[in-house]
Amino acid sequence: MDKIPNTIARPPWVLYGKGYILLYRFEKTFIEQNGFLPKHLLDKFKGIVGSVMLVDYAESPVGAYKELLFIPGLFQFRQRKAFHISKIYVSTYESVWNGIENWGIPKELADFRWEKVEKGFERFVVSKDERNFFSAEIKPYGLPFYVNTAWFPFHFYQWRKETLLHTTPQGKGWAKLCKVQNIQVGSDLFPDISRQKLLAAIAVPRFTMKFPEPQQE
Repeated sequence: MDKIPNTIARPPWVLYGKGYILLYRFEKTFIEQNGFLPKHLLDKFKGIVGSVMLVDYAESPVGAYKELLFIPGLFQFRQRKAFHISKIYVSTYESVWNGIENWGIPKELADFRWEKVEKGFERFVVSKDERNFFSAEIKPYGLPFYVNTAWFPFHFYQWRKETLLHTTPQGKGWAKLCKVQNIQVGSDLFPDISRQKLLAAIAVPRFTMKFPEPQQE
């Protein structure tokens, strides 16, 4: 983080793109062994619903970039249950630097490929040092439905150095359910979800998201 990026963008951010949300209910034992969590958060883990998100941002204040992130589930933060991002990769250094500085999101740099494959599936591949460590094939199906975080506010907490930050991003778009196949994960770099039971998968082919200024707590 010594290198200053070409673009510094303070919040709020408005982003446009497409993405996939894979929903799981992770057991505490899985999170303890695979969640990339600091020890002080393990006792605060409540679970309920966790997710893996695969995102292609076409527009953002730091330009286009791709993203893979892992949310273990809900945690008890003081007076509120909220989410926490424990592992996240993005495709540009501008996104890494600004994500850490603005919201305490622990972004790391990786390479991404998003490609069409047979039978209407898209393959999402993430690599680091020329080694693939995450891949999945996903295909939307069915009728579209509208989603809006205003119905179910999404709170998450992250640390920026010693400061706890509370952020409530807002998002909306039209979504479809998905089929998911051929998940492969390198567990030293990302939680191995390949044998976890998928609750549901959602595609959002066009969304708008806003990341506001975080609150310090």
